[in-house]
Amino acid sequence: MQLWNSKALLLAAAVIDAASAHTTFTNFFIDQAPQGDGTCVRMSNDLQHSTAPVRPPTSSNMACGINGEKGVARICPAKAGSSMTMNFRQWPDGSQPGALDKSHMGPCAVYMKKVDNSAADNNAAGPGWFKIFEDNYDNSTAQFCTSKIMANDGKLSIKLPTDLAGGYYFVRPELLALHDADKNPPDPQFYVGCAQIFLDSTGSAVPKDTVSIPGHVSMQDPAMTFNVWSLPKQFSFPRFGPPTYQSGSSKRDIESRATESKQTFGLKPANCIMENDNWCGLTLPSYSDEKGCWASTTNCWDQSKQCYDSAGPVGSKNCKNWESYCKSLQDGCKSGNFNGPPSASSFMPAPPSRLAGTGNVAASSAETDGQSGDYAKGTAEPAPSTASPSGDNKSAQDGSVDTCGSNGGLKCATGYCCSHAGYCGTSQDYCGAGCQSGFGKCSGSSKHKRAHILGRAHAHFQDWKA
Repeated sequence: MQLWNSKALLLAAAVIDAASAHTTFTNFFIDQAPQGDGTCVRMSNDLQHSTAPVRPPTSSNMACGINGEKGVARICPAKAGSSMTMNFRQWPDGSQPGALDKSHMGPCAVYMKKVDNSAADNNAAGPGWFKIFEDNYDNSTAQFCTSKIMANDGKLSIKLPTDLAGGYYFVRPELLALHDADKNPPDPQFYVGCAQIFLDSTGSAVPKDTVSIPGHVSMQDPAMTFNVWSLPKQFSFPRFGPPTYQSGSSKRDIESRATESKQTFGLKPANCIMENDNWCGLTLPSYSDEKGCWASTTNCWDQSKQCYDSAGPVGSKNCKNWESYCKSLQDGCKSGNFNGPPSASSFMPAPPSRLAGTGNVAASSAETDGQSGDYAKGTAEPAPSTASPSGDNKSAQDGSVDTCGSNGGLKCATGYCCSHAGYCGTSQDYCGAGCQSGFGKCSGSSKHKRAHILGRAHAHFQDWKA
């Protein structure tokens, strides 16, 4: 029997949209421990546009992103007061580096919502959300929150509040890119997602000052139309959204609720031996004769199909590993080796690395003015060049974002586009409408790039036979 999973092509094609320099929340760490790519994270099932922003602010997708009303099978455990590091990627499968284009400047925030039942069964949108972290513009470094995240491989760390009642929660990072907020009409772009967690806590606090999402922001907020391209060196970014929850708030700000002490939903199965997103490859039935051998092999191939069918934008790398494992069982049955199953250890991927160090995590109890937050280790974004408009800017030639064209008269590095606003970059925001062709390249190669990616997909995702 020959099976073809048409979703394989879409999985590879999901990276195509990343050429537009958008981003998505793909994975997270609890106290530096990786939870796995896509594990416990609600992500878009629109694979070719999985990194697209949410707009307008009234969209129901504002809660957890496109398709965010649908839960995933896994819910990751965390302790009150733990650090939580969320990772954004421009290419969801991590096949190329990058978190977000440098033009996408703006603030970020993190929200939580407690749900009375399993987080996997809740549609997320609606009331009950409260903000635990925000970071807007840092005058000391002249950087928005998004710029700090970009400089640190897409990572943002916060500390979970220490006094919340235990139970099931959503944790929702929110990035707001304002590079097109000066358009008519304005186009603020939100990048959001939701992690499903179970908070192990002895606290009993539930914030009273909650908001509905969508509904927590509106186009009437000055932040939605803030022009990031015309900034003085020192300025105050307008606040928007609710105030930040502070651990240890007064009784008038919280209500008391019984703590759920034990997680019963969304746990990793005890017999899970390989993971991909929220799929688990389960231990295969043992066998000692030919009939049992082929039955176990069929079980393996059935699980392989489930893996590919459930794989999201972060890809199907471990589905391929599981497929190789199934092939080894099949080859054993064909050769007369009817004792098994063999160990899957040699087919296992290398375990994901822990984050280095403990991180200088922002206290979740403090409302910030853009001065806090942990962005891990990374290279700082280069400062704009002060070179005279000679048309040969060394900083731009080295590949860093810099002024060009009408904004200084400089040329961009080879392969870079000069945007309508006068900055060098490689996304459609630079290379599309308004691109200044006299100072860099402009769009024209997207069809070739799409063909290349789809061709690579055909080569990578082969038919498997049972």
